Amino acid sequence: MTDHKSEAEQRERIQTEVHPSADLVCRILAKQIADLIHTRNAKGNFCVLGLATGSTPVRLYRELIRLHREEGLSFARVITFNLDEYCGLSREHPESYWRFMHEQLFNHIDLPAAQINMPDGLVPRGEAFDSCRIYEEKILAAGGIDLQVLGIGRTGHIGFNEPGSTRDSRTRVVTLDGLTRRDAARDFLGEANVPRHAITMGIGTIMAAREIVLLAWGEAKAGVIAPAVEDVPRESLPASLLQAHPQVRFLIDEAAAAELTRVKTPWLVRSVDWTPALVRRAVTWLSLELKRPLLKLVDEHYAEHGMADLLVEQGPAYDLNIRIFNETQHTITGWPGGKPDADDTHRPERAQPPQKRVIVFAPEPSDEMLGMGGTLARLVAQGHAVTIAYLSSGNLAVPDEEAISAADLILGFVGELDAATRARARRVRERLCAKRANLALADDAETRQLKALLRRGEAQAALQVLGVPAASARFLDLPFYERGRYRQFEAGEKDLSVLLALLREIKPHQVFVTGAAQDPSSVAAVCFSVLATALAEVQKEPWWRDCRVWLYRLPGKTWSPYESDMAVPMSPDQLHQKAQAIYQHKTQRSQMPGPSQASQEVWSLAESSNRELARQYDALGLAEYEAIEAFARWVERERPRT
Repeated sequence: MTDHKSEAEQRERIQTEVHPSADLVCRILAKQIADLIHTRNAKGNFCVLGLATGSTPVRLYRELIRLHREEGLSFARVITFNLDEYCGLSREHPESYWRFMHEQLFNHIDLPAAQINMPDGLVPRGEAFDSCRIYEEKILAAGGIDLQVLGIGRTGHIGFNEPGSTRDSRTRVVTLDGLTRRDAARDFLGEANVPRHAITMGIGTIMAAREIVLLAWGEAKAGVIAPAVEDVPRESLPASLLQAHPQVRFLIDEAAAAELTRVKTPWLVRSVDWTPALVRRAVTWLSLELKRPLLKLVDEHYAEHGMADLLVEQGPAYDLNIRIFNETQHTITGWPGGKPDADDTHRPERAQPPQKRVIVFAPEPSDEMLGMGGTLARLVAQGHAVTIAYLSSGNLAVPDEEAISAADLILGFVGELDAATRARARRVRERLCAKRANLALADDAETRQLKALLRRGEAQAALQVLGVPAASARFLDLPFYERGRYRQFEAGEKDLSVLLALLREIKPHQVFVTGAAQDPSSVAAVCFSVLATALAEVQKEPWWRDCRVWLYRLPGKTWSPYESDMAVPMSPDQLHQKAQAIYQHKTQRSQMPGPSQASQEVWSLAESSNRELARQYDALGLAEYEAIEAFARWVERERPRT
């Protein structure tokens, strides 16, 4: 167990550094890697690095490339070993880790090809054991790994060591967990295309490295980081086995740290400054933890759960209970745009102006329905001027089979269509069918255009279900998405100019957006970052003073009652209407991974998330609703830091 520097970290069994952003973490780690390379080279030795793939280390690799280009960092005396590779993928396949590493790092530095080592995913199954043994021997011949960089999957896997992997496991072929394959479904344009097997370094191989650093970003990783760091190590949570390593660190951003005790319930491990926000969090937590309504908590409950000092400062319990009950009750509103001619003293939104200009930003079509479909319907029904801005076309998330069906539909109307349209449909179909034989083929412009049209049609159908006028939709097709791929997006000035133009045209009173705490390489997070930059540029313009920004979240990670600044209830009919709207996004029914290993349709996941939030409000002793959508107010101090 690692020695800890602070009282707050007393429950943590692994040294865990929490930083404001992934970019900051990667600058720090890249500098440490550079120092390690210099130190090893100065002693006449090669530096041996163990490298990871996936979206998590992309920013690290970009910073290493910058150090090479701008500060002269040489990789000429570096040897690398990659953690894993999918079985059955050629090097040219868009999702092969060989291609990923070359595109993201190796092609941009002076690392000799002979010093790059990666598992061979094309080795025949009968030869895999010997191939894995040889890989282990190469690591030993290089002197062992000096620094192993890891990410972490939502199952807690490191490399492809899924739950159940043993502590002494070595490089081998593994069967991928269902959740791991669902998480990769978008990259492969459908879960059916995700390989079922991979070659991975074993946990024993990883543990043999002299130093280990695990990186994690975004709220989706918070639920697995906390138990890996704080719970007793177990093979069902592979990352927790790292606790036995003498030189291991977790470097994570604030979103990934959200479930750590020192972040979520800090009063349990240290003295705290009882700010209004922390009081609301603590009292709400206590109520839900004890399964007692807010107004039934007593002094003993506070004292027995680390809040005796709160009682002394702001008690007794009765006063605290009433205060938090009222604060929570005031977040609930059926008027998300403000209720005209009403006293708005305790309402989350202003009464004036009675009809507001609203922009709802959807990173990809369907996000707005999943996160706030019920609220969107209310805003429109209550007379507000709503613009739904679809920031990306979403064509990367359309499975090939759906596009083939669309092409078949077009070709079925041969007599009704001109020759050019038929020819385009035929070309798209032929290329998609060719991909079945050659998975290394990427979608060309025509194919992506057809897939974009599918997503656009689904979005318009969903809006129609909610009674939203078709003219309310704006399809912005931001350039970063059209020229990029999942996990490898980079936004630029053209993206920013598109959002600035829309904001200055609409001059909204309300902005709804998601993506603030997601993995920074995700579509939602990239979109949010561009929007945050745009909002920073317009904050001196007169209309900005009357604008409020509301953050929504997607199903599976909704705002909790203590985080919510506005809670919008839904009746059974309204929830059903939302589900019907989500259902229109037919190409996405199997594309969104759920929060657990159990498969769940996207509309069902949205329903259950909204019902669960309503259940929590009910458990606090507030009114019982069928479902609730929650929003947090975004303020200047919460802008992303780098």
